[in-house]
Amino acid sequence: MNSAIEQFCKYLESERNVSAHTVAAYRSDLAFFANFLGGAASPGEVDHLAVRRYLASLHKTHKKSSLGRKLSAIRALFRYLVREGKVDKNPAELVATPKKEKRLPFHLNIDQVTALVEAPAGAAGLPLRDRAILEILYSCGLRVSELTSMNVGDLDLHEGLARVMGKGGKERIVPVGRLALQVLAGYLEERGAPKPPEPLILNARGGRLTRRSVARIVDAHMLLIPTMRKASPHTLRHTFATHMLEGGADLRGIQELLGHASLSTTQKYTHVSIDRLMEVYDKAHPKAR
Repeated sequence: MNSAIEQFCKYLESERNVSAHTVAAYRSDLAFFANFLGGAASPGEVDHLAVRRYLASLHKTHKKSSLGRKLSAIRALFRYLVREGKVDKNPAELVATPKKEKRLPFHLNIDQVTALVEAPAGAAGLPLRDRAILEILYSCGLRVSELTSMNVGDLDLHEGLARVMGKGGKERIVPVGRLALQVLAGYLEERGAPKPPEPLILNARGGRLTRRSVARIVDAHMLLIPTMRKASPHTLRHTFATHMLEGGADLRGIQELLGHASLSTTQKYTHVSIDRLMEVYDKAHPKAR
C-alpha cells in the first residue's frame, strides 16, 4: 500500500503539476489510511467496508470536512490505480461523502482590517515588510502560497497589476490597490531596486518567506489588537471577497479575482452578503418588525 501511495504522489508531482503543499496533504492522509489497514495490506485487498471502517474510526475526532477530504484522497488514489491497471475497481466510490457543516467564512469588518494592516509600527525594516504583506493579502485576496511564490517581476507598480500563480499552475492577473502599491513601492525601494527574479517578500535572513512565516507574522500583529478575534492569513482572503461583494462586485468577477475554478466555491460569500442585506432591511424598512 505504501508503495502505491508513493507512485501516486510522484504521478501528482510529475504529470498533474500539483503543488508541493497539496501532494504533502495527500501523502499524509493516505499514510494514515495505510497505517489503519496495516503494513501488509495491498490495494487489491481493500474494499468499501474497509474504507467505511476507517472513516468510522475517525468520526469522533475529526470534522466532517476532514473526513470528506480523507475520503477524496482515497478515491483519487484508487482512481489512479484503476487507470494504471493495478486494481479492478475503486472501493471508495461506493462510500458516500459526509455532508459538510454549513459554516459562513469568518471575515473582518472595515475597522478591524484597517487596524490590522496599520498595526506594524514603523516605516522601515521588518515593520514595513509586514505592512506590505498585510496590504497585498487584503488588497488582492491572495492565497498565502500565491504571495510567497511571487517574484519582484510579477508586480507591475506602474500599471497596478500583479501576476499570480494559483492552484494547479493556473496564472491570473489581479489589480493591486493604491495603498498596497504605495507600501510595496516603499518596501522595494528600501531593498535597493531588487531584480525581477528575486522573491517579492523576503524573510529576516534575505530568503523567500514560507507559508508558516506569513501565518506567524499575521498572528503577531493580530495579538496587538485587543478586540481582534484570532484568525489566519486566509481570513484576509475571505475579508477581501466579502467586502468586494458588499461593495457591489458581481460574483463572477470575484471568482476570477480569487482564482476559483468553480463558481460554487465563490457562492459561499453570498450568504454573508445576504446577512448584511437582512440587517439593513431590519433597520430601514418600516414594516420589517
